[in-house]
Amino acid sequence: MSGLEGGKKKPLKQPKKQAKKMDKEDEAFKQEQKEEQKKPKELKANAAGKGPLATGGIKKSGKE
Repeated sequence: MSGLEGGKKKPLKQPKKQAKKMDKEDEAFKQEQKEEQKKPKELKANAAGKGPLATGGIKKSGKE
């Protein structure tokens, strides 16, 4: 028995995808999406520096 028959076969190489040509509208849209993704991170960073938003909840008096 020859060693060429056993084992896994290698998958065929796929052709490389060609880069799509992007016009100005596509570039502007992608830039806008990146900025939208940054906003929540910035808001979280700003909120972390401040104290708790609501403390205590319902306040009860000492009387029963």
